[in-house]
Amino acid sequence: MITVAINGFGRIGRNFLRAVMQDETAQKQLTIAVINIGPANPENVAHMFKYDSLMGTFPGSVEMDGNTLVVNNTSIKIIAEPDPSKIDWASYNIDWVVESSGRFTKRDQAQLHLDAGAPYVLITAPAKEEDIAIIPGVNEDKFNPATDHIVSLGSCSTNAFIPTLKVLNDAFGIESGFMTSVHAYTNAQVLLDVEDSDLRRSRAAALNIIPTTTGASKMLDKVMPELKGKVKATAIRVPVAKVSIMDLIFSTSKPITPETINNQFQKAATSNMAGIVSLSMEPLVSSDYSCSPFSVIIDGLLTKTVGNNMGQVFGWYDNEWGYSVRLMDFLLYVNRK
Repeated sequence: MITVAINGFGRIGRNFLRAVMQDETAQKQLTIAVINIGPANPENVAHMFKYDSLMGTFPGSVEMDGNTLVVNNTSIKIIAEPDPSKIDWASYNIDWVVESSGRFTKRDQAQLHLDAGAPYVLITAPAKEEDIAIIPGVNEDKFNPATDHIVSLGSCSTNAFIPTLKVLNDAFGIESGFMTSVHAYTNAQVLLDVEDSDLRRSRAAALNIIPTTTGASKMLDKVMPELKGKVKATAIRVPVAKVSIMDLIFSTSKPITPETINNQFQKAATSNMAGIVSLSMEPLVSSDYSCSPFSVIIDGLLTKTVGNNMGQVFGWYDNEWGYSVRLMDFLLYVNRK
């Protein structure tokens, strides 16, 4: 059994708690003991968790009892401390802090949790100077509990992008590639135009297609160093609230066809990447993939090749739910290990 604290109860924090509370295995192996909501209002916690515009109403009981959130008869202590160094994680017997506030992604910031008594920190974003970067389905076996105390699980996009590349590289050898994440808007954007140093990101999220940056290439270099410098990534934010799609164009050292590419993804989906990768051969759209638990669902109908060595694949992903399930899965993996 692993005892977990959630630091930051925004989109990912709430999705992660939902994932755990709706999974029988997780409820037996993970104890969510504490949620630190930082500067948020404790009076709003139960309401914000139960009712969600994208996920719908939580299918269970949710109530506040003083400073305790009670979900399906499970009691979770709520604290509101913006400074992690002032939290005594050891007093709660915490094993892992899921750092989902988005504000403590550098090593010295995550270290505050360790200094406060938590043995391990799981950062829900690409990080700087972490002990190890993990993408489930690709390199979780590299995790060493003796040395890896600050762990980054990347982002929703890297969890879609890198397993896709892993399948292709293992089967055909990736020579080069470009990935574009066509991404749903997030709370990091704005409803209406505001002044910002990033003039594109300063524009209204629901009214514009917004080219922006992604750290996916840097994460790839950490997780699959054999592809370092071979694949570049960019992102485009689009006016949808949930579900994104990855467009990957690549060249290979071995011959490829749409059929051989799709066959490799089908093989991965039923073997070493079961639960991580899926293959769809239906003509679906973004809303059809809402609340999909997979890191990426390859759209086999869109797989294309030019000549023998250039290909294109598209992969759908629920940028909130799929990633939150990976956080849960990694902690379950650690518990088994």
